[in-house]
Amino acid sequence: MHELGLVFHIVNRLEELAEEQKLEKIQSVTLELGEVSGVLPDYLIDGWNWTIKKHPIMDNAELKIETLPAVTICNSCGKTYSTVEHGRICPFCRSDDTVLVKGNEMNIKEIEAM
Repeated sequence: MHELGLVFHIVNRLEELAEEQKLEKIQSVTLELGEVSGVLPDYLIDGWNWTIKKHPIMDNAELKIETLPAVTICNSCGKTYSTVEHGRICPFCRSDDTVLVKGNEMNIKEIEAM
């Protein structure tokens, strides 16, 4: 379960930001999570709920997750398409010369704090 390690990294970064910005309380965090990132949202949320109890500045902070669609580009025809729906094979020209351009990322999008 690498999600717990990701949660630790996120919480550490949030604590750094809270100190830099002199925040008293983090109320919610919105993450952007690519649909082919390999991160399981349920495990991430479970790890989050366990971890924030040990960090007073984040106690009861809500974790919101927004899914970013995976998009692949075909190097043969130049068209983009939904990765999850079609995989590595371009649905337009049937080429396998394709590259994932987005959908495997994880970003902190927004922090609600006081």
